[in-house]
Amino acid sequence: MLNIYFGEMMEAIYNTSVYFDNTYYDGWLNDDFARKMIKDIDNAEVLSGQAVNSKALGVIPVTKISGGLKTLLLIYNDTNKIFNASTCGDNCAKWILKIAKDSKRDITINLRHIMDFGEGKFEIRIMNNDTIVHSMREMVQYAGKFLGE
Repeated sequence: MLNIYFGEMMEAIYNTSVYFDNTYYDGWLNDDFARKMIKDIDNAEVLSGQAVNSKALGVIPVTKISGGLKTLLLIYNDTNKIFNASTCGDNCAKWILKIAKDSKRDITINLRHIMDFGEGKFEIRIMNNDTIVHSMREMVQYAGKFLGE
């Protein structure tokens, strides 16, 4: 299940880009799921564990991929940590849901904004009040309260 804590969370890693640049493993990019995320989010192809070919930027080091993609790769690979997913755009929301759905354990993220998880049904636990929501309409009712505090 996907767990979200809205607002400041002391244990969450806030600067995911710097954290990624200093902790990622080359092998993270060899995974088929990771390659699909990279193609979808950055429109890039993995060349090796250290480089991708981006349609917009050409061949770039992995440390130059988008901040949202770095955060997704951290959420997917470093499951013992909590990451600030507000570095992600709404285009990352479907991937966060997929990571949580396919994971054998709960995934927890921190959000400091309301991410758009789309019109479909989902199951997300809001940690601030231990409430499970199933739609954006339900989530917004709670998230706004916790982000406004």
